[in-house]
Amino acid sequence: MINSLELGIAYRYLRSRRGSRLLSFISMIAIGGVIVGVSALIVVMGVMNGLQRDLRDKILVGSPDIRVVTFGESLTMPNWKPTLRKIRQQADVVAAAPFVLTQGLLGKAGNDYPQGAQIAGIEPQGRDIQEPTTIREHAIRGDFRFASSEGQQRGVVLGELLAGKLNVLPGDTVVMYTIAGAQVNAVTGNFVPRPMRFEVTGIFKTGMYEYDDTYVYMSLAAAQEIAGLDSAVTGIDVRTRDRWQAKDVALRLADSLGYPFRTIDWQEQNSSLFQALKLEKLGMGLILFLIVLVAAFNIVSNLTMVVADKTREIGILKAMGMTSRSIRRVFLAQGLVIGIAGTALGLILGLTVAEVIGAKELIRLNPQIYFIDHLPVATQVSDVLLTLLASITIAALATLYPAQQAARLFPIEAIRHE
Repeated sequence: MINSLELGIAYRYLRSRRGSRLLSFISMIAIGGVIVGVSALIVVMGVMNGLQRDLRDKILVGSPDIRVVTFGESLTMPNWKPTLRKIRQQADVVAAAPFVLTQGLLGKAGNDYPQGAQIAGIEPQGRDIQEPTTIREHAIRGDFRFASSEGQQRGVVLGELLAGKLNVLPGDTVVMYTIAGAQVNAVTGNFVPRPMRFEVTGIFKTGMYEYDDTYVYMSLAAAQEIAGLDSAVTGIDVRTRDRWQAKDVALRLADSLGYPFRTIDWQEQNSSLFQALKLEKLGMGLILFLIVLVAAFNIVSNLTMVVADKTREIGILKAMGMTSRSIRRVFLAQGLVIGIAGTALGLILGLTVAEVIGAKELIRLNPQIYFIDHLPVATQVSDVLLTLLASITIAALATLYPAQQAARLFPIEAIRHE
């Protein structure tokens, strides 16, 4: 245990040779290295956590916890209503609903330049409809009832960016081109896409570029007609009680339903993206961890210079009766002061910078590339504690060599040292 005398000597050695109360320049450099390393680690870890969180939340706006689909050539689910009832009876299943996914070309009526679109068919918004996703909560104009002005469910809800490209608002008419039921041109032998008119009844905004730029939502019946599925669906979306238990629930569902059904949980649907983010977080953490190691070398060099500079004083202290263990603790305390001070200041700086970047959305991103429009930050307590523990541990280990060298000095040789 370090006593007050040893701590006082350590603090004196940290001060400049002229006796001022300021720390010596080389000690400040060592503390500065720890500050930079700790703050950089906290900010970068927070950014990587924020990217994972925001991408996950935005992806799951329109993507459920689990998707139940089928094997086989058609990849459709013709007799899906009994399967839906069975899924809803499973433990930990909160909501389940059928869906249709297909593709088509969407253009404004009277415009000859349609845009490619992802078509999602879901049940119209209603009191008794189960909602496996939160997409309906992101409507900024209109709603997801798909109720068109002629009294039929021929409405569509477009992503904000897609609606902007087509220059349409609720009440406008769009044309969907599909090859389902299309006729073959007798001359060229090519399919002639069949146009279908819909009324824009809503616009949504999720903040994720892929959804806002390409997705079109319509009623399940309309999507079945476009895809030529008759009464079949693509699959069933499922929302679980706990998203992090979705994998276990998916396995139980697959065992219960049997062949030809299969389940895909949200992590499996986006596994390559999340694995890439985890790998990037690990790589950035290891690279920035080197900064803390560089700071440790600064501590070693600082203490080694102090030992060389204070050799005579160390000899006098040992001649007066101070033990080698006490000398060792003096330099251990000196290194710990540098490590703890740098770690504490780095913690304050890192948390402050992370909070400012996250709250003020200072760093803007291109949503076409990164799926999100700003750099998010989500600081986790576990990452902060791990960084603090690693920084202080490295600072303590860095003191071992110079402290041992000081403890080994012989009093007479140390006093004679020039």
